[in-house]
Amino acid sequence: MSSRKLHVRGGHSHMTSVRIRKQGKEVLTRGVEVLGLFQRKISVCELGRNNFSKGPPTFGFLLDIDGVLVRGHSIIPAAREAFRRLVSPQGQLRVPVVFVTNAGNMLQHSRARELSALLGFQVEPDQVILAHSPMKLFSQHHERRLLVSGQGPLVENARALGFKHVVTVDELRAAFPVLDMVDLERRPKTTPLPRNDFPAIEGVLLLGEPVRWETSLQLIMDVLLSDGNPGTSLASAPYPHLPVLASNVDLLWMAEAKMPRFGHGTFLLCLEAIYRKVTGRELRYEGLTGKPSILTYRYAEDLLRRQAAQRGWAAPIRNLYAVGDNPMSDVYGANLFHRYLQRGREGAEEGKPRPLAAQSCVSILVCTGVYRPPGPGSLGPAQGGEEPPFHGHRDFGLSPGLMEASHVVSDVHEAVRLVFQKEGWALE
Repeated sequence: MSSRKLHVRGGHSHMTSVRIRKQGKEVLTRGVEVLGLFQRKISVCELGRNNFSKGPPTFGFLLDIDGVLVRGHSIIPAAREAFRRLVSPQGQLRVPVVFVTNAGNMLQHSRARELSALLGFQVEPDQVILAHSPMKLFSQHHERRLLVSGQGPLVENARALGFKHVVTVDELRAAFPVLDMVDLERRPKTTPLPRNDFPAIEGVLLLGEPVRWETSLQLIMDVLLSDGNPGTSLASAPYPHLPVLASNVDLLWMAEAKMPRFGHGTFLLCLEAIYRKVTGRELRYEGLTGKPSILTYRYAEDLLRRQAAQRGWAAPIRNLYAVGDNPMSDVYGANLFHRYLQRGREGAEEGKPRPLAAQSCVSILVCTGVYRPPGPGSLGPAQGGEEPPFHGHRDFGLSPGLMEASHVVSDVHEAVRLVFQKEGWALE
């Protein structure tokens, strides 16, 4: 383990505190009492050397994948070390773990199989939460005829979520060839006859970034502006427009390249800007899933509880630890869910029913992906006092406090060590 000292943000009486200044150039620490040691900066290895728990776990992990466990198709070495601690010699997880990714252009079982090969133990499909997985809960839209955008096994994913009637962008383009006019090579050579037999589209389902953005943006706009009948024209755009469901609002994500890549959030930003410019109105979403949506964390918490029940662990899962590399989605989402849980506790104290067992969701930010700690050569504001750009989605809003991680560590192995020490859990 690195000999570098790790400091953590306050908010719990047993933590030290770190606050990352918004300019990203300076880290200020202030000590609080930790196990009777007042204003002492401590390292992870000093925490909880004794009194390791021998009972069932009362905590679980929500692990991001890209930038935490893998970069592209290559595993991050620290992930192997982390899972040597998380998995018993019998190949069983020692504590509940779910993998929460904002990716979605693959099937759930395919992602589980890929993780199994990389991590060296059997990952079940129901341990993997894709950005669109919570859309299974949107049953009121499952019977609608929806235009689906993205790439990969789109139809299979949509049907696995419960959507029974979907039309891909390519199918819509084939039905109305004159709609897609940007690529000169793809324009029809002759004018096709108009279609009057194509059933109306009743909504839009955005599962992930598509390949040909100009085609998807054009046809989605055509559907919204025509109220689902792109072969016709209306005197004015209907508003409210057809329902739009979207998953994964990440502006950026980390792959093998040195700099972050565009995510689905960038595509959504383009769609929102075009819709507003054309209509003068805001594009509205019936639902947004993936991090930092509270719905995604509620879905993950439920899967953790089910996983614990399947293992026969009777103790309730009280503390959730969300490990990610993106302050705008992983940290923001975990802190937002923590605030939601705290409000739920307040409601329970007032006699209101509280459906969730969890008491806290602790955000842990790693430095192996999108986030880079401030230092020489780091990308930051050109001049002091400037606000850093907000990379989050407009519907979640800028809330700097929610982007401050409870803990900042070097990698997922260090995160697991930290959590095990905090929970009094044996490292081996």
